Amino acid sequence: MKNLFLVLAFMIGTLTAHAADYTYLTFETTDGAKVSVEVSSLTIAISGTTLTAGGQSFTLSNLSKMYFSTSDETSDIKAISTEELNEVTEVYDLSGRKVSKDQMTKGVYVIKSKSGTCKIAVK
Repeated sequence: MKNLFLVLAFMIGTLTAHAADYTYLTFETTDGAKVSVEVSSLTIAISGTTLTAGGQSFTLSNLSKMYFSTSDETSDIKAISTEELNEVTEVYDLSGRKVSKDQMTKGVYVIKSKSGTCKIAVK
């Protein structure tokens, strides 16, 4: 019985030490965007269909997964509206080739607009 207790205590101590290596909790949404939240002093709450972690809020139906990570994996990929797409001045694919808005098919693009440069995902 003592041996079983010692083995369990050792396993729990190992798991605790391993979890301390992760400094971020990363949330991935169904559109592929990632948001990382620092684990130190992290509070998580669920209210109805909304999960709040630190200063970030997520609709539960839009979350595809969450996991611990050692670095901030926040992505800069976002969806834009048709109105915002009309303000785009230049579009590049991920190989750096300039494309027109009409040539955009499903994928990820870098766009330049009046408000700045960002990556977008076309679905």
